[in-house]
Amino acid sequence: MVVLSRQVVNEQLSSIIKNYKSPFPCNNYIPQIDISKPESKNQLVKACEEFGFFKVVDHGVPMEFITKLELEAIKFFSSPMSQKEKIGPLDPFGYGNKKIGPNGDVGWVEYILLSTNSDFNYQKFASILGLNPKDIRDAVNDYVLAMKKMACEILEMLAEGLKIHPKNVFSKLLMDEKSDSLFRLNHYPPCPDEFQEYNGRNLIGFGEHTDPQIISLLRSNNTCGLQISLVDGHWISVPPDQNSFFINVGDSLQVMTNGRFKSVKHRVLANSVKSRLSMIYFGGPPLSEKIAPLASLLIKGDEDSLYKEFTWFEYKSSAYKSRLADNRLVLFEKLK
Repeated sequence: MVVLSRQVVNEQLSSIIKNYKSPFPCNNYIPQIDISKPESKNQLVKACEEFGFFKVVDHGVPMEFITKLELEAIKFFSSPMSQKEKIGPLDPFGYGNKKIGPNGDVGWVEYILLSTNSDFNYQKFASILGLNPKDIRDAVNDYVLAMKKMACEILEMLAEGLKIHPKNVFSKLLMDEKSDSLFRLNHYPPCPDEFQEYNGRNLIGFGEHTDPQIISLLRSNNTCGLQISLVDGHWISVPPDQNSFFINVGDSLQVMTNGRFKSVKHRVLANSVKSRLSMIYFGGPPLSEKIAPLASLLIKGDEDSLYKEFTWFEYKSSAYKSRLADNRLVLFEKLK
């Protein structure tokens, strides 16, 4: 038996990745898909199976929605820390800084977490900073509605690509008036080199994790930092593109497709030169919705199912108790 050194293994892995021939138009091996073309549904399916991640171009989202919200976000994050902290702590929505969740995860990041329903108190949120609540509310609502529309279009194309009927089997969960969807604005300030050296190289802005929802739509400014993990565990950097959107398969969609689609593990590294602003729409189902593999994707019925049935409330509660890097789905897998 021949034992290869770690260096040789790493060289072989690098060679495999370097010579990988993707079936998609790609930038650094990231699938790039024009969803305005009906035939792209098969590309979408393939991207969700192989990567759990892809870039959408020619998306049709008005740039005025993007610019308007980004300007409001910049106003907010440029405010004095003493003012921003008056909005927190998260309960469960509001402003957070470095502490990510309740279980000890930290990062070089500050963020706003909002509910996408109309009950959010923008008046209180804006008054602390002396901003116009209507400007913030309108900017968020316009952007979120555009994200929901795009997410539903992608989910319906995925259903068609999988030959599932009706085609709104996924999208109806986001369209439901009780949909538990979230919107998050992340701001990663520049991290000085000396701080990174003190804490170790590649200081984490946001630690590795998967998204528990159905689907996530991300847009960022022209600053690098985002990385995704390939199936072999190798991390690759995602080149920034402020004119496109990046889409993640979430844990819930992985379950509903019985593992055919992969919930991608991703992270953000701190940048020493430029600040990074990202805006993420997390499309989630109603809290009472039962999540399980779709019967139409099972050959032998329930015995083929890889996961137990659970409600979104049960899974969300379990995920909230975990660390970012934990495999949250393992508790819901069926024992074979």
